Amino acid sequence: MPVCHWNPALIPICLVEPGKHHESATYLPRGTLVPLFRRQFQFTYTVSQQQQCNMDEAAPPSKKAAKKAEAKARKEALKVQRADARQAPSSAVELDDPAKGFYGQAPTTPIIFSSSAEDISLRNFSNRNVEGKTIILRAWLQTSRTQSAKMAFVKLREEGNWTIQGVVTATSEPPEQEPPIVSRPMVRWIAGINPESFVVVEAEVQRPIEPVKRCRVSNFELRITRCYLLAPAPAILGMTLAAANRPVVDFNDEAIGAKAGVREEEETDKEGPPAATPVQQAIAGIRMEMKHQFRSYLKARVFKEFEPPSLIGATSEGGSSVFRMRYFAQEAFLAQSPQFYKQFEIAGGRKRVFSIAPVFRAGNSNTSRHMTEFTGLDLEMEIRNDYSDVLYLLEGVLLYIFRQVHRIFKDEIELVRSVYRSSEILLPEPGQEAQQLLREEGPAEFRHVRDDDDMSTPQEKALGALVRQKFNTDFYVVDKFPETARPFYAKLDDTAAAGSAEGAVKVTNAFDMFLRGQEILSGGQRTNHPDELEARIRAKGIDPASPDIDGYVQVFRQVGVPPHGGGGIGLDRIVAWYLGLPSVHLAAYYPRTPRRLLP
Repeated sequence: MPVCHWNPALIPICLVEPGKHHESATYLPRGTLVPLFRRQFQFTYTVSQQQQCNMDEAAPPSKKAAKKAEAKARKEALKVQRADARQAPSSAVELDDPAKGFYGQAPTTPIIFSSSAEDISLRNFSNRNVEGKTIILRAWLQTSRTQSAKMAFVKLREEGNWTIQGVVTATSEPPEQEPPIVSRPMVRWIAGINPESFVVVEAEVQRPIEPVKRCRVSNFELRITRCYLLAPAPAILGMTLAAANRPVVDFNDEAIGAKAGVREEEETDKEGPPAATPVQQAIAGIRMEMKHQFRSYLKARVFKEFEPPSLIGATSEGGSSVFRMRYFAQEAFLAQSPQFYKQFEIAGGRKRVFSIAPVFRAGNSNTSRHMTEFTGLDLEMEIRNDYSDVLYLLEGVLLYIFRQVHRIFKDEIELVRSVYRSSEILLPEPGQEAQQLLREEGPAEFRHVRDDDDMSTPQEKALGALVRQKFNTDFYVVDKFPETARPFYAKLDDTAAAGSAEGAVKVTNAFDMFLRGQEILSGGQRTNHPDELEARIRAKGIDPASPDIDGYVQVFRQVGVPPHGGGGIGLDRIVAWYLGLPSVHLAAYYPRTPRRLLP
């Protein structure tokens, strides 16, 4: 604290910063008023000998003040004692403890368990007769609670939200039973393990007096007889599991870190660990299952999987939303779509192909619907009858995915809905014309929507609500998109063009599929005749001889390409909208957006 010597003739004009010499202060004549507004700076005055004498003669502190000081000192000592107790697991086990071999830091040599102990997972409890058995369980210690000096409770968590209650009770002293022995120091040590530490326990499975409400395995509990600390957690967690499980409601990219389990004061720190909460694990499991069911459905229908490149020499969709980079002596791009490569496979002699690959979009879209990298589920197939072959197959694969996930992941879906509330998904019956339905029965602001308009996001959501109310479904198809709303490779509907009046809207054999009012798939028939393809390219204002397009067009001139069509599904979107999540970011392992590149 800085000291200003008192001068009867002068007063300081300002307060002196800590660490600076008092001679740096400026002085004014006595009587000048100076506002003291900087609270972080303090100063004191030295006093005269007479003033010091008066202070020395002052009365000693009262008994009340002394008692308060004594109570404060006891409180501080108790804080230190409790802090030491929390660090107990990292300290050495008491040497004279009869249970010293049954708990503590995991030894460097293999841990020796009882010969009758069986390694088991909590998810198998319901399928096996486990009562009375001795088991070995490796899990995170989620919480602990001391009941008394002889008893403590812990909550152990395996992968996902598989949790069970553990009980550790000290045996009588001297022990009246054969080892293993549970001592009071062992009870204290286990109760003091930091939450989210990883442990291995040996325990006997028993029935609790009543079901344990807060554990997923509620009809059993573990009587712990051995406990070893495999990986300690810090004494102060960056974010508790309960906090990490709260729903993310702010999707401005900077708050997404809150779901990754980073420290509360570092929610925007994008170098946090990967998400490990039960809710995030449930979403990840559903995501992988959807990918698996997509592959299974198509392979059963003689589709062949192929791997398109992510690094390409020409833009696959055109436009500005493409990532460009130097590739040795030339320019390269990150693939916006595997579209051209799917068609190359058909031209090369395959009748049905599919791919699961990353897709990149450089659009600066900071919304809950967009990411700069996502996973595409794509397919392409020969058309034997008409483009409805493609439409019905894509509808079939999506409905199959949804029904299989609902059957296999009921518990995980309920867990996600406990955090992100949503209604049960309804699956479809055929509908009617989308724009017509909006005009006739939709909100007033869409009364004048045109048939040749591409649907905006508000129109899509309004249509989704209307379809759900009218047709009792969350899944529907919007067919026959106008030519102006589709890329050059979309096949024009020749039958509609032949029978339409002059000036009528040209439509394509293209469609989108929607879930809960949000687009999840685009598909349709492709143009396969080279002359028609060149005409469509020119109609879009693109030169067919340009480097980006010429190689694509030449494929159709070198070989006869059969009529074909296909579609692309955004995996992140079908996961998010199926579960009713507020953002596709929550459906991705490590979401990438214009402002998010880590972890």
